[in-house]
Amino acid sequence: MLLVGVTSANAQERKLAVYAVGFYNLENLFDYEHDEGKNDYEYLPTGKNKWDKKKYTVKLRNMARVLGEMGTDLKGLRGCAAIGVSEVENARCLQDLCNQKPLKARNFQFVHVEGPDRRGVDCGLLYDPAQFTVRNVKLVPYIYKLPQDSNRATRGFLTVSGTMAGEHVTIIVNHLPSRFTGSFYREEGGSQLRAVKDSLLRDDPNVKILIMGDMNDDPRDRSMSVALGAKRDMAEVEPDGLYNPWWKIHDSGTGTLMYNGAWNLFDQIILSRSLLDVEDTKQYKTLTYVKPQIFRRNYLFQQEGKYKGNMKRTHAGGVWLKGYSDHLPTLVYLMKSVD
Repeated sequence: MLLVGVTSANAQERKLAVYAVGFYNLENLFDYEHDEGKNDYEYLPTGKNKWDKKKYTVKLRNMARVLGEMGTDLKGLRGCAAIGVSEVENARCLQDLCNQKPLKARNFQFVHVEGPDRRGVDCGLLYDPAQFTVRNVKLVPYIYKLPQDSNRATRGFLTVSGTMAGEHVTIIVNHLPSRFTGSFYREEGGSQLRAVKDSLLRDDPNVKILIMGDMNDDPRDRSMSVALGAKRDMAEVEPDGLYNPWWKIHDSGTGTLMYNGAWNLFDQIILSRSLLDVEDTKQYKTLTYVKPQIFRRNYLFQQEGKYKGNMKRTHAGGVWLKGYSDHLPTLVYLMKSVD
């Protein structure tokens, strides 16, 4: 949390508390031991990636560096209040991650529910207990509805309700089905996310909701714009609707991952209307969205060679790069007036 002073024409100086909330696809944060019933064999010492303690330790260190620096670009801000993560194998990985120096120094905790994904990858939520207090946790399953998909299973919607800035805040972390499965399954995911959001609003119409994750789609794709119903412009958002601040950013020609030289923006944080200052009053009487950010550091990018300018991944072409992820992290900043 960051306290800043703001003076308006007809008001004395107000103190404002600023909070950062982020998301990061960790690109296969696996340990090096087999989990029974999971297809994690490529991340074993004998597997394709020759994954061992040394590589796992480097991966943890790299991920913790990024997570620890997220939310620190504003002077005085101590880092994120909460960070959703995807492509994590299990609770051990998250515990080992929280034990890394940059996160342990801030007493970061984690939320994780083991899911049904066949590869073993799950979503999780890291949080700073000084800024966000967890009330309730639920993993809402992704439901395959077609008869031919009855034996399939994938990541669900990790729904974490808590308190931030004295207000009820719920964060939904998800990782929608792969691009290889076709748009239908991501549109189904968008519809199911919308149902979770509607259920939360029925329970508490004032809850502030952040839906985040690797959507495997861009903001204008049907899963986001139609099935989930996240709008491009704040003025279009209905009372129970959602705002997608990443749509205009992607339209400007940038994103969070690159494919064949073009940017996609899959890593989105979508906001309920209760977080919006639709009339642009800048009063911040309740927790209010201020701005988005794609987190960039030079070390996250290839600096030379054929793939210069692409993200520096953990592996590429079977070679261990000692890198980070094929995705860039995203953040939103929230603000509230402090009495």
